[in-house]
Amino acid sequence: MTSKQRSYLKGLAMNIDPIFQIGKSSLTPEVTQAVDEALEARELIKIAILKNCVDDGNSIAEVLAERTHAQLVQVIGRKVILYRPAKDMAKRKIQLP
Repeated sequence: MTSKQRSYLKGLAMNIDPIFQIGKSSLTPEVTQAVDEALEARELIKIAILKNCVDDGNSIAEVLAERTHAQLVQVIGRKVILYRPAKDMAKRKIQLP
């Protein structure tokens, strides 16, 4: 992913709210599966990591990106932005520059 594409995705992510919150139980298989399904439906998602989560935000973001085959766009404090294009070309909503 080029820096121009990453910048474009960051701009799109500014206007969306986090759709998942990762808390005390950290990453469970259920959370990973839900994130995977959300990426297929939306392509670009934002995740909030709560203060009671013992794991580091960067490590959670890297593990989630690896498990869901997504690209890590950005980690800002306790917010994570992930992107994965839809497998079906007809469902793609975001066209990268």
